[in-house]
Amino acid sequence: MRGIVKKKRYIRWMLVIYDLFIYIAVALLLLILYRGPDQLTNIGVMQQACISFVSIFVVRLIGNIYGQIWRYGGIQCYVKMLCTDAVAFVLYLGLELSLPVEKITFARLLCLSCLNLLGALTLRMMYRYAYKCGNQETRKGRFWAKVLDIVAGVKAENVKEVQKIKIAIIGAGRVGVSFAEELLNNESSSYVPRCFIDTSEAKVGREIHGIPVWSEDEATLARLGELKVQEIVFAIPSMAADKRKALYEYYKNAGYKLKVYDYPTTYSPGGKRHMREFDIEELLFRKQLVVSDERTNAYYKDKVVLITGGGGSIGSELCRQLAKMHPKKIIILDIYENGAYDVQQELKIVYGEKLDLQIEICSITHKKALEKVFERHQPQIVINAAAHKHVPLMEHNCVEAIYNNVFGTKNLVELCEQYGAERFMMVSTDKAVNPTNVMGATKRMCEMIVQSASTHGHVKYSATRFGNVLGSAGSVIPLFKRQIANGGPVTITDKRIIRYFMTIPEASQLVLQSGALANNGELFVLDMGQPVKILDLAENMIRLSGVQGIEIIETGLRPGEKLYEELLVKTEELDKTDNSMIFVERDTPLSAEMIQQKLDMLKEACDTGDDQVAKETLRKVVPTFKKPEEVNKKVASLEEKKEQEHKKKGMKVAVF
Repeated sequence: MRGIVKKKRYIRWMLVIYDLFIYIAVALLLLILYRGPDQLTNIGVMQQACISFVSIFVVRLIGNIYGQIWRYGGIQCYVKMLCTDAVAFVLYLGLELSLPVEKITFARLLCLSCLNLLGALTLRMMYRYAYKCGNQETRKGRFWAKVLDIVAGVKAENVKEVQKIKIAIIGAGRVGVSFAEELLNNESSSYVPRCFIDTSEAKVGREIHGIPVWSEDEATLARLGELKVQEIVFAIPSMAADKRKALYEYYKNAGYKLKVYDYPTTYSPGGKRHMREFDIEELLFRKQLVVSDERTNAYYKDKVVLITGGGGSIGSELCRQLAKMHPKKIIILDIYENGAYDVQQELKIVYGEKLDLQIEICSITHKKALEKVFERHQPQIVINAAAHKHVPLMEHNCVEAIYNNVFGTKNLVELCEQYGAERFMMVSTDKAVNPTNVMGATKRMCEMIVQSASTHGHVKYSATRFGNVLGSAGSVIPLFKRQIANGGPVTITDKRIIRYFMTIPEASQLVLQSGALANNGELFVLDMGQPVKILDLAENMIRLSGVQGIEIIETGLRPGEKLYEELLVKTEELDKTDNSMIFVERDTPLSAEMIQQKLDMLKEACDTGDDQVAKETLRKVVPTFKKPEEVNKKVASLEEKKEQEHKKKGMKVAVF
């Protein structure tokens, strides 16, 4: 410990001595060698030297200039020294004018202070540059390492440099440069930047912090090999999706490990950028949609909002998005207390007392408990995100699916009318379109309930339909991750399966904007772009993991599973909205009497407790509920035709 203290004091006083040499050189030049009109006698030289020396060094010591570690000195350190020497100049000027000493011109006095400051700053910059560039790998590095050793007695971190992972940073903008600076200033970092790769003509061919900036053409695999680059880091958050995909595939195929310097695709407020693996959402390589706008924010401001299923994947993200919009109150309702508690604690950490957040634990099937919640909080907006969503499980638990999804929605609709809510928004799914499973059929029934209520109720109703949500509980992504972590195999039900995907923030923002856009009775649908083959998703995840030898196995379609999902029932009924990515499907609502007849049939079937009876009844009340064999047979025949055409053209199906 004493040795460390002595070392620190040694380095500090070494810097004072070097500053003293600079001061002596400047004083010699301007007080002795300078031949101006105000010639000084020997006594005058001594007087001016003493005053300036005391002014400069006393103020620097008081300002703790010699207590700073200059090898990590940022702009703030240099600004501090600039301000300190400015104070020293004022002190010098005041003493020179007030004391009975030989006088010099103001210009000469200012020049002495400025030249001394310039020399001191140059010394520190050279020291910092030598510390960053000193190594034993290049001629330039060896030169600066020697200078550093001779002048400061500091050894360059040669061993650590060799052991560090060498990276190339894609993007020499604000994000990329700050990332490189962070790595350079952190001795304990496991990474060292070797080059930037950028497209800006103003940057290519130059250096930033001593790191060369190359164009994409210059950054050949051979040149990256010369620098012993091991990993490529993407540090351009705004990069176009197609460009990112092309670079990803190019460097991945070349054998490099790829990472991102940015926020996670789903991150909590208050977080900061960090280097991480590619999130699975980014494997889709499409720009994440941002559908929230000022109109949406204004709509929810100062409103009391109840979110059912508020502890789930979608529900919790709805809470996060809503919290930014300054609502009067958010009520999180969920049957699973752990999820609701986690969201509550997360939002409390971020917003504290600024957000009125209430937790209610109950099931939407328990109407009396729900009624107490409505009576206590008087919600103005109700968002129903509570539902049983797992397709195979609901096939074997049809009665429970109907009770929770259908009758739970019915309870909420009735209580919204009873307690005068302004808006009811239902979270639906693409599986409700021509459903082939119980989950999708119950969701379609919910859509019919909501649309019917819009024709005779006082509340404004809307439903929002979207595809699979990446990263949600029960989705395919966590399953693939677990299987890869266990060494495989990765299981997919059918290599032909395609799905529409969106991220949790996208889905949540869509639900919220539908509330601001809706007049009454709309069924909102998002333009989700091109669907994704599950096989491609599995292959990308395996590549991303870097694990070799992972096998992909087909297990066969699960009960009720489609080869593809649709988003619209009747495309001819599609209307545009103010948002180019959001459309409205206008279905003909059923009368209240017809809906009640369907509900009575379902209630009677569920009371039997027989899942098969309940499923057959559900098939009767939802006319579009089809058997998966019918739908999949058509898709399979189309896929076979496509495959035959590929073979004729000499194209091979890729096997991972």
